[in-house]
Amino acid sequence: MTRDWHAWYRAYDDPDSGLSRRLATVRGALQGVLDAASGPVRLVSVCAGDGRDTLPVLDASDVEVTGVLVELDPELSARARAVAPGGIEVRTADAGTTASYADACPADVFLACGVFGNVVDDDIARTVAALPSLLTSGAHVIWTRGSRVSEDPTAYDGDPAELVRGFFADAGFEAVTLIADDDAGFRVGVHRWPGPTGVPGPGERLFDFV
Repeated sequence: MTRDWHAWYRAYDDPDSGLSRRLATVRGALQGVLDAASGPVRLVSVCAGDGRDTLPVLDASDVEVTGVLVELDPELSARARAVAPGGIEVRTADAGTTASYADACPADVFLACGVFGNVVDDDIARTVAALPSLLTSGAHVIWTRGSRVSEDPTAYDGDPAELVRGFFADAGFEAVTLIADDDAGFRVGVHRWPGPTGVPGPGERLFDFV
């Protein structure tokens, strides 16, 4: 990974930035899923950064939420760990392999925010195809994707979010919502898994950042 993720996260401090607008959208999507929950929720968030997508929502929610946040960068994961509420474990680990969180699954809510715009299309497909084994029946997946088309001439050349939505459809998911902000350059999607509760297998490599 060559991106300076600490510098990237500083864009959150600008309330007018596209990243701040995406953050608010993700939080709203998560709050909506929690509001509809009928009981305790098990949550897994991969590439969770410092937890700002999830932790403030959990703090404000009346729903009992337990789960795991996975972040490779030790500074970002330490920030999340310092403010995580009881029942939420923050792991400094590689989210690209299910070995880092399979023991926390099946999950009722799975967040993959900031992932699909940083991996190749084949890895997106592989990740989405693996999700049913990591989810409970009726679970929700919240994901993000930037609106910029890849510069790779072999990659999908339409709206990148439509490629992601296609992978979810192929895997048997139901589309719940897609929020597109062209000005800020992001999409936030929510999908529901209508199939049976999955059985997590041994560690599987899903993606590598590029």
